[in-house]
Amino acid sequence: MPKNLHCGQYSFALEGPGADHPLVMGILNVTPDSFSDGGRFQGLEFALAHAEEMIRDGAAMIDIGGESTRPGSPSVPVSEELARVMPTLYALRTLDVALSVDTCKPEVMREAIIAGADMINDINGFRAPGAIEAVQDSDCGLCVMHMQATPQTMQQAPGYADVVGEVIAFLHERVDSLVRAGIARERLCVDPGFGFGKTVEHNYALLRQLGRIGAELALPVLAGLSRKSMIGAITGRPVEARVAGSLGGALAAVAHGAKIVRVHDVAETVDALKVWHAGTQD
Repeated sequence: MPKNLHCGQYSFALEGPGADHPLVMGILNVTPDSFSDGGRFQGLEFALAHAEEMIRDGAAMIDIGGESTRPGSPSVPVSEELARVMPTLYALRTLDVALSVDTCKPEVMREAIIAGADMINDINGFRAPGAIEAVQDSDCGLCVMHMQATPQTMQQAPGYADVVGEVIAFLHERVDSLVRAGIARERLCVDPGFGFGKTVEHNYALLRQLGRIGAELALPVLAGLSRKSMIGAITGRPVEARVAGSLGGALAAVAHGAKIVRVHDVAETVDALKVWHAGTQD
C-alpha cells in the first residue's frame, strides 16, 4: 500500500507513527434533494459556514456534491450540477482543507480540477466515456467506488453470488484501468459503495471485510456509511436520528482498516475516533 495519499496540494500519511489516518471527510451537499440534508446548504453563505464549521471540528477533507445519489434519484444536467458545485468550490479554495468533488460527469471533473479540486470522488468508478481522460493529467486524488446498476435502479433487486469478491474484482479492474492510463497509485483510494446496489446483509458483509478489500487492492479504503439505511435497519432510527449508529459504523470501519471515513457529523466522529484511538493504543 502507498505510504501517502496524494491529493492535489495535500499529501496524507497513511502508515507509520506520524500517519494522518483515519481521515475524516465532511459531507457538503449543495443539492435540494439529498437523502439526509437536501436543501440545507444550497445557499453559498450557508455552504461556506457549514464547511468552516466542519473544518473547525476536525475535517481533513470536504466532499462537495451537486447531484443527489440517493436510491431512485434522477441525474441532473451538467449545467445544473456545475451551477451548484463551482461557486462553492471557488468559495472554499481559501480554506485550509482538501476539497473533493463528488461527481461522475467528466465535464464536471474537468472544471473542478481547473478550479483547484484536490480529489474527484466518482460513484461510477470512472467508467463514463472521457472520465479517465478528464483526470489523468492532473495531480488530484481519485476515489474509485463500486456501484451496482445506477442510482435510479440500484436498490430494486441487488444480487451477488459473492458480494465481497465481486466488489474487489470490480475495483481491481477499475484501478488497473487508471494505472494503465498513467495514474500513480499514490493518487488512488477505493470505496466499496455502501448502499449503492446492496442489501443490508451485503453492506455488513463488506463492512466486516474492509481489511481484506484494502489488503487485496493494496490501496486505502474510504468508508461512507453515515446515516444510511444500513444504519436505520439495525437501529430502527429515522435519518435524522442516526448519529449514534453512524458513529458506531465509523468506528467499526476504522477498526477493520478504513483510512478515510466520509461523514455528516464531523465533530462527533472526530471525538469518537480520538477516544477509540486512546483506548486501543498500547
